[in-house]
Amino acid sequence: MRVRVLLIALMALLLAAPALAADRLVLATTTSTANTGLLDVLLPAFSKQSGITVHYIPVGTGKALAIAKRCDADLVIVHAPALEKRFVADGYGVDREPLMHNYFVLVGPPGDPAKVKQAANVQEAFRRIAEAKAPFLSRGDNSGTQVKELSLWKAAGIKPNWPAYREAGRGMGPTLTMADELGSYTLSDIATYRKYLSTGRINLVILADKQELLKNPYSMILVNPAKCPKVKYAQAKKFEEFLLSPQGQKIIGEYKADGKKLFWPIHPPKP
Repeated sequence: MRVRVLLIALMALLLAAPALAADRLVLATTTSTANTGLLDVLLPAFSKQSGITVHYIPVGTGKALAIAKRCDADLVIVHAPALEKRFVADGYGVDREPLMHNYFVLVGPPGDPAKVKQAANVQEAFRRIAEAKAPFLSRGDNSGTQVKELSLWKAAGIKPNWPAYREAGRGMGPTLTMADELGSYTLSDIATYRKYLSTGRINLVILADKQELLKNPYSMILVNPAKCPKVKYAQAKKFEEFLLSPQGQKIIGEYKADGKKLFWPIHPPKP
């Protein structure tokens, strides 16, 4: 009798498996959307509305796009426009849509040994760090943040190659923690920085922010079913539509850490 019950239960589980798989999406995304806790609010709201669960893989933008190219994700949320456009142009991504933005911030030790705070703009701030040969910790992981950092060195006319310029090879949260321990400058998205500051994990201070060169746009891209036949395009499209809906955009716009706004939705809901 017990064996029969177990067999019936196993058969029911096997029959339900395809339906369960159909209602599960894989999202490859940047560490900032995960580190800040934003996805922990967005995903349950979407699941409650649609019945679709979303499993996310938090990595740098370059790695997120690589995962999608291997057909191991249904969609991506990333923040490196040049890499995103190449991903779409190469045929791997479709339906690229802007989602939200925030800002990158240049942060460093409270003592600010390179006198970065006195710089007129972020290019001058980077030049001051280079001239002082001050410690600087790059993410070094081909993330959207590292792509932006390298573009800022280029804009400043600097090649970062002095001994105190190092690469963490880690996500944003661990990079901030390491920079704090080493007394280094680093570039961060404002959302992860605020989250780590509010929880007392770091003491780094903002030295440059809210400049046009520091704007940080996030986009969603669905994986092209022509490249990856097993991708769940229809379900991913529903998730994209939810994120752009008044409900999704409201969640993004109202999400805060320590009482401070972290992201600005692309379509702010009307008051």
